[in-house]
This record gives sequence, C-alpha cells and structure tokens, in this order.
Amino acid sequence: DAASKELDQLHRRNCFTPLNVSELTPTEKRKSMEALMFLTEKRDGSIKGRMVYNGKPTREWLSREDSASPTAALESIMLTAIVSAQEGRDVMTADVPNAFVQTEMPELEDGEERVTMKITGVLVDLLVKMNPEVYGPYVVYENGRKTLYVQVLRALYGMLIASLLWYQKFKADLEQAGYKFNPYDACVANKRIRDKQHTIAFHVDDLMCSHKDPYVNNNFEKWLNKMYGKHGEVKVTRGHKHDYLGMTFDFSEKGKVQIDMIDYMASMVDDFSTKFKTTDTAKTPAADNLLDVGTSEPLEAEQAAEFHTFVMKGMFACKRARPDIHPTIAALCTRVKSPNQDDWKKLHRLLKYINGTRPDKLILSADNLHVIKWYVDASFAVHPDFKSHTGGTMTYGRGSPITMLRKQKLNTRSSTEAELVGADDMSTMILWTRLFMEAQGYGIKKNILYQDNKSTILLEENGKRSSSKRTRAFNIRYFFLTDQIEKGNVIVEYCPTGEMTADFMSKPLQGQLFEKFRKLIMGHE
Repeated sequence: DAASKELDQLHRRNCFTPLNVSELTPTEKRKSMEALMFLTEKRDGSIKGRMVYNGKPTREWLSREDSASPTAALESIMLTAIVSAQEGRDVMTADVPNAFVQTEMPELEDGEERVTMKITGVLVDLLVKMNPEVYGPYVVYENGRKTLYVQVLRALYGMLIASLLWYQKFKADLEQAGYKFNPYDACVANKRIRDKQHTIAFHVDDLMCSHKDPYVNNNFEKWLNKMYGKHGEVKVTRGHKHDYLGMTFDFSEKGKVQIDMIDYMASMVDDFSTKFKTTDTAKTPAADNLLDVGTSEPLEAEQAAEFHTFVMKGMFACKRARPDIHPTIAALCTRVKSPNQDDWKKLHRLLKYINGTRPDKLILSADNLHVIKWYVDASFAVHPDFKSHTGGTMTYGRGSPITMLRKQKLNTRSSTEAELVGADDMSTMILWTRLFMEAQGYGIKKNILYQDNKSTILLEENGKRSSSKRTRAFNIRYFFLTDQIEKGNVIVEYCPTGEMTADFMSKPLQGQLFEKFRKLIMGHE
C-alpha cells in the first residue's frame, strides 16, 4: 500500500514517462539506473514508501561541479542565530515537502541524452495496475523479469543532481521575490521589509528565517505554500524553540540563543557496545597523551569499525553544539584508518566525559555585533613528527560559535614560528567572518586577533623590519598578515597565556584551566 501510494504521487506529478525500449540509444540504456523503493516505519506505526533513483553509479560520469549543491555553512547558521537573538527577531523554521520532485529536469540541448530509469519487478506490476493504458504497452522482459524504462522528467531522490536542481530553482524564486544572496555564502539571502532585514538561511529544503516583525514570517509562510505547497503543506515551526540540522535552537532568553544536542549525545553513549553507568564519567575528554600514537595492538575489524563510527558521530556534534569535545575528536580522526587499543581507551574516556555532560548546551550572545574577537594559539612540536598544532576560537562576547584546530603542515623551529603559522592557518576564516558579516549589513569596526606571543605580534605588525633570514614560506606568511593589518582588516593584540581561550583547542588541558576555558567556549559564564 505504501509503495502504491508513492508511485501514485509520482505518476500524478508527471515525474516520469514510459519509453519504448527499442527507441533507447545504447548510451541511454546503459545509463538507465534502477529504481529502488524504500519503506520506512514512522513514529505513528504507519509505513511510508519512497522511490529512489539509484544514483551511486552515476558518479562515474558526473563531476562534482555538475552535481554538488551548496548548503549554508554551519558558521553562517551560528552567526545569523546570534544576530536573531541580539535583535530579538521572530524566528521561523520550515521544511519544504517533496522539494526535489517539484523541480523539473533541465531542457535537453542538441546531442544530450535523456535521463532514463529502469523500473523492475513488483514495482512494474503496481504501475500497470494503477494505469494499464499508460504503462502496459511498454513493459518488456529482461532476464525473465518485468522491466519498464522511463524518462525522468523531475528530480528524484537519489539523483546526484537533484539537490543542485532544487537549489537553482529555489534561488531563482527568492531572487524573483527580491532577495539578495550573500556573496560569501550561497545559501544565505536577505531582503529589507518594513525597514528591517529578513534573513533566510537554508540547507537544501530546510529553512531558518528571521525578522523583527512576526508578520513578515507569516507572509513568507504563505509565499512558501503558494510556491511549493501544492502537493503537501509546507511544515513550519514558530515560537522560541526550533529543531534544525540536528540541533535544538532556543531563543526564549532575551539576547541569547541556546543550542543543544542532548538526545544525540545521550544516544551516542547509550548505543556504544560498552554500557556505561551513570557514575562512569571523566572530568576531561582526554588525558595528556591524546596526541601520542602508542604501540599497542591494532583493533579487530569489528571494533575498528565501531571506533570509526563513533568518532564520526562525535565529529557531527563537535562542529555544532559541543565544541568542548572538538580537540579530542580531531585527534581521534587521525587514527580511524589504523586504530589501536590505546585509541580505543581514548574513545572510552571521551564517552565517559560525554556521559557526565549530557545536558550541556552551547550558549551564544553578542556584546557588540560590530566587534569580532579571535583567539589563536599554537602548541609547538607536539606531534610525533614534531609538527605543531594550531587552535582558534571566535566569540562575539559569550560562547564560541566558531572553533578551529589543525595540525600544522610544516615543521617550525620555534614557538614564535609556530604561532605565526597558526595565525596564518586561521587567517582565511578570520577574514571570511568579517566579509560575511559586512555583507549581512553589519560593518565591523574591530576584527581582533589575540595572541600570547609578543615576538610573533612584532613579526605580524612590522614584517621584514622584525625578521631575520628565514625561508620563503615564512616570508609569505608574515608579509600576508602584515598586509592585512596595514589594510585594517585585522587588529593584533596581546593576550596573556592565562586568558588565551584558544589554548583549549591546541592541547588537551586538565584541571582548573580546562574548566575555565570550557565555560568560556560553551558560554556557561
């Protein structure tokens, strides 16, 4: 019944049309991907069918440029959420139903092949039963199995180009309605309505929009349903709390946005093969030996697969609502190809830490939307190959919406050089953040880079006047930063080591310093 309902919807929406197999070109027949039907049990116990175009084999002839759709950067989502909280905007999230099948396939140019699909077995029986006149004459047998070839007329789930086609349609519709896109994020659009900014950020068909006046979101909801609600109402959430991209956004406190993944973190612990008691906790996510590789026995295949799975689960969380586990996850990510028993113990410790911090939330707010503060630090020669480690955090006042860390790509000869490379590692995001916010209409008066090494600051501010003979790579780094400082794009200021929040990202801190910086990054103080 669920499969029949899904096929009926696709038929009524004219998503495909049957083809005579004898009229297919050899290329069209070879590239005819099989139709798959997935059945899912919903929370209410009902069964939902979803026909999917098996697009995986098409990777062989579709380039990333021809198939990849842009999505809103997580940094953009966080920054626009802070703006919404600071200005007390009305926030609305929306989910466009069946977005892909509302998008028509592009018209064929001369010499282009049609996009074809092969429907087989019981799915053919269901279509013929539904409309024998339309589909019956085109059924053939291949290897003793009923087969129906169709031309795809609308984007179907599973097609690599489906999300890109939807993006192009939605972008064009928004531009037609007067919205202008931020040049530094292709999925953030704005429009002045009632002398205030209406902002829309979207990830495929999931939208978050905000405006000071709820009336504007009311009208936008009507517009969405007019444009895309013909075959199902656009699902909209209003109020202070919103589930969006795996996170819960809570705007109920004035000037703040609280972001959590409480259920996700709980399931991460509860689904692990080792069952933890409520008392199985750790004060920090990692010990001092986090970056040590160790010489213990490699994990068995099953255990290694679980290690990989849970590290990736952690990666999903640390990029969103749990930046406090970011340093540990980044280190474990370097071990997923060949994890050993020592790595397994490190994962255990991380999960114990999560077990004790399940209800934690990331709390963000701004002191001044025109002043951005970046803290950048480097740990000198901490990796087994003696390369250094960069850590960085950004804040508008409370909490860190953006955290970054990475192993440096070249060996340095001193902590001063390591700090210089660290600043260069972070420079792209430091400059992007300023450009993005200015394109949103918030001129940045100060874009401050805090560092705790005075020698590095002299290099960055004075360039060659403060340098001795160095390699070409270092010349490029400090001249680039000196140029940005002279242009006023960034200001470098000294920050004592005891106040350097980025220290949290560059090494596995313990004790009071861990607690202090963790609270600052998570916005708990």
